[in-house]
Amino acid sequence: MLKSENIGSFFRLHQQQELNSSALYEKIAYTTKNEKERQTLLSISREEYTHATVFEKYSGCRLKPNRLWVNLHVFVQHILGYTFMIKLLERAEDKDIGSYRAEIGRIPELTQVLEEEEMHEKKLTDILDEERLHYAGDMVLGMNDALVELTGALAGYTFAMQNTEIIAMAGLITGVSATLSMAASGYLSSRENDAKNAVKSSVYTGFAYLITVALLIVPYLLSPVDAYFTALAATLLIAVSIIAAFNYYLSVAKGRSFRKSFFVMAGISLSVAAISFVVGLVVKNVLGIDL
Repeated sequence: MLKSENIGSFFRLHQQQELNSSALYEKIAYTTKNEKERQTLLSISREEYTHATVFEKYSGCRLKPNRLWVNLHVFVQHILGYTFMIKLLERAEDKDIGSYRAEIGRIPELTQVLEEEEMHEKKLTDILDEERLHYAGDMVLGMNDALVELTGALAGYTFAMQNTEIIAMAGLITGVSATLSMAASGYLSSRENDAKNAVKSSVYTGFAYLITVALLIVPYLLSPVDAYFTALAATLLIAVSIIAAFNYYLSVAKGRSFRKSFFVMAGISLSVAAISFVVGLVVKNVLGIDL
């Protein structure tokens, strides 16, 4: 239980959080085309606002939603999807529930607040069915293949060619060709399985592959001609960052284990890069080619 000198800040903090969440749920509600989802999100928004009024009664402060916080989260939601954003809010609410339990004896209204907060997760689980998550497997396939193939290819090219401009050119040719091949394979695979829209599946796969290719090649395009090892180090760092970011996204949106997925993907990509680097070294020395 909080000390009396901290109780005021407790009320203000949670009052502000509830107001922010209320405003954000309302904004998210009007971005979905599904009427059931919209009404559920609006209902949760109203409940969050009611919770804020409970805390206002004790704080004695009249607060407004933090528009900067709300707009920043709306921006992230447009990029990563409302499922990711709502799941992120759920995580924050789980922490709030723990602090609410500790104060129930002091604040009677918290019993109802706690019950409604716990119901939010069930309501949201029942409605969340965002299209992009149906194609998460296709994005993982495209991104993972690009990471494995291109980090390996760039590592091999780096020692064999030792020129960032030539490496970037070879990487771009390899990357674009592989993107088209990957998208076509994704289309044929989805059409055979008949499980989802084959065209969308191929687009998600190809787009994830192409974006990954572009990010991995950037260090070679920006580095001096003879700074090929520096460019390779930067590319490997970008690869690990992409793996971390995407696995964090999936850990939030789909409730997967971040650590396990991250280490598996990072281990595969970096191992292939190391092997390809050795292959580049062997090929250069055996063939005696000096570019």
